[in-house]
Amino acid sequence: QAFFTLSIGIGAMLIFGSYIGQDRSLTGEAATITALDTFVALMAGFIIIPACFAFGINPDSGPSLIFITIPNLFSQMAGGRIWGALFFLFLSFAALTTVIAVFQNIVAFAGDLFSWSTKKSVFFNAVLVSLLSLPCVFGYNIWSAFQPLGAGTSVLDLEDFIVSENLLPLGSLAFVLFCTRKNGWGWENFLSEADAGKGRKFFYHRFYMTWIVPALIIFVYLKGYWDLFSPQGTKVLAFWMTIAVLLLLFILVTAMPGKKQRAKSAE
Repeated sequence: QAFFTLSIGIGAMLIFGSYIGQDRSLTGEAATITALDTFVALMAGFIIIPACFAFGINPDSGPSLIFITIPNLFSQMAGGRIWGALFFLFLSFAALTTVIAVFQNIVAFAGDLFSWSTKKSVFFNAVLVSLLSLPCVFGYNIWSAFQPLGAGTSVLDLEDFIVSENLLPLGSLAFVLFCTRKNGWGWENFLSEADAGKGRKFFYHRFYMTWIVPALIIFVYLKGYWDLFSPQGTKVLAFWMTIAVLLLLFILVTAMPGKKQRAKSAE
């Protein structure tokens, strides 16, 4: 939930942090955002899940929760059409703000890499994102026979798997290793940036960030693969767990210091 809702590991929080002035500490802002996000998620759960049980509807997760479970819930509720219309209106606002947040990553990336103006970068990436979104739409009609992750899955499930089960945890692991290792940003440089300005200072110990947090991320990453593929049998599970381990090793090996860095540390 933390990986997905905060988009940790794919740059959404990173792009917001880059626009914060030095007068506010990154640690304080991160703590506030995490607390508010968790509060909203819990409140939504406390409202939706009891309502589902009250009307005899099985609560689900993911896209089916939004587009199947909740509409069924509103259909049985007094004034459900009005509340349903308001719900999806506000959901559209939430989706729009999320799109803007994530879209800013690729807009800024294209602007920095190709020296494009903001208008040109927005136009090009808007067209590109629209085209790349078509497979997700086709996955529920003309491409419905394509079931990449097993029976009953679609293109959307594949895209969700790539982002939620891979990019988010592995990206987060890369960020943690980069901030805590000498061959990356380094702990002292990380602290000086995170604690700059007014607000809460970074309160986690270096050992916890260097060893415990990466271990927790690795556990969550591998467990995600296990939960997703274990129902499909031992062979399928073994294949995908091998893929997961190889991707994990790539991140870990990349984070290891090279020969020059080891020699410099030895001196």
